[in-house]
Amino acid sequence: MSTLSALVESLRPRSWTKNLFIFAGVLFGRQWSPEAIGITALGALGFSLLAGSVYLVNDIADRARDAQHPDKRSRPLASGRLSPAAAWLSAFVLASGTLSAAWLSAPRFALVCSGYMLMQTAYSFRLKHVVILDSLVIAMGFVLRALAGVELAQDCGFAVEISPWLLLCTFFLAVFIAFSKRRSEVVTLGEAAGEHRAILRDYSPHLLDEMIGIATAASIMSFAVYTVSERTAEMVSPMLWTTIPFVVYGIFRYLFLVHRRGLGGSPDRILLSDRPLLFNILLWILSVMAVLRYFPAKGNA
Repeated sequence: MSTLSALVESLRPRSWTKNLFIFAGVLFGRQWSPEAIGITALGALGFSLLAGSVYLVNDIADRARDAQHPDKRSRPLASGRLSPAAAWLSAFVLASGTLSAAWLSAPRFALVCSGYMLMQTAYSFRLKHVVILDSLVIAMGFVLRALAGVELAQDCGFAVEISPWLLLCTFFLAVFIAFSKRRSEVVTLGEAAGEHRAILRDYSPHLLDEMIGIATAASIMSFAVYTVSERTAEMVSPMLWTTIPFVVYGIFRYLFLVHRRGLGGSPDRILLSDRPLLFNILLWILSVMAVLRYFPAKGNA
């Protein structure tokens, strides 16, 4: 039982909130039927299990360094509660089982999942050691999540597409979160940051603040351009721009938590524990649904 609980912990269920990006396609594509939501939820669960296998591989590769980290040393592999052999076996079973089921039922969804798996494996063993690219790879993972949801819906016969501007917004928002996490690591570990991970020597709070600022502006601007574009007015809603304030507040609230509360090292914990941010996200989702419901696209009016 202790091994099972350690395995579940290593799958990082808290981090599965990232897979909510899979719902972007059905949300903005107005595919809100129980069938569409149910299929997307199954896809999110499958993607979560696949991501869990990636976390296992990553923790295997990092277990020696994690053992020296003030927070990560309590992870099952770093603390010795889960053996590398059990982790490897579990990762193989989860990845092969999930991908096999995906290829049999939704090939295009499976293709995106396979690309995600390959990218994250390369990240675990090499790309995480390349400055800046390490954070960009994390950001691409969020883009692939959004694409996976779209491809799954299309595999199942739903008319869903996603705007390149929305994908850009997803990318820059994820870059913002990734650099905020690096900033937290550099500030928290201080002089010992490079000992835990050599790449952290190449970062500084000032450099990260500059890149966070750029990512912040790009996130807001790309979402704003998406909402006011003629294509969005014709295919989604001409009033989607009214949801911009929620996006601005959410990003600024996150910045506040990073700079004034010393958070940022664990994005999933921020999303699940900060009530103003969580409430804002809920209001944003409800406002998007209300706009799409009461102010339909010109083509659907």
